Amino acid sequence: MTLLVPMSPEVHAEVLSASIADYARDNVTAGRWPAVGALERARSEILALLPQGLATPDHHLLEIRASADGTRVGHLWFAIESRHGQRAAFVFDLAIRPPHRRQGHARRALVALETLARELGAQSMGLHVFAFNESALALYRGLGWRVTSLNMIKPLAPS
Repeated sequence: MTLLVPMSPEVHAEVLSASIADYARDNVTAGRWPAVGALERARSEILALLPQGLATPDHHLLEIRASADGTRVGHLWFAIESRHGQRAAFVFDLAIRPPHRRQGHARRALVALETLARELGAQSMGLHVFAFNESALALYRGLGWRVTSLNMIKPLAPS
């Protein structure tokens, strides 16, 4: 079993730094952003979503812990939002620390999130995943998630 527990301020500082770096890297890898300025852009976007840090209303920052020994194996950040008259959970970040990957923690965390989201009144869950992240895509599909839209890009060579 995997447990979701409220994130401590100390862990939040560590996770925030890593999440900003990961988000910048993923946007560059996907071809959405140039490398120059990506870190600053990622920082700006994430901090705008969390203006009050851990106390930002309707945002839930959780540590993912292995229940057997309480080891922190990753983190999960989601928000409850009102979309088109319905409450929905939106996953902003899910990450498993490298030594704990491929052990089912992400899968179990998402299943636990379904229960938590229902308890918070959500009628659906959504997220964004980069197309190059094939392991995440496989995980989400295996849990019954489906693609609802698709963004594409074609770089143009200078003429």
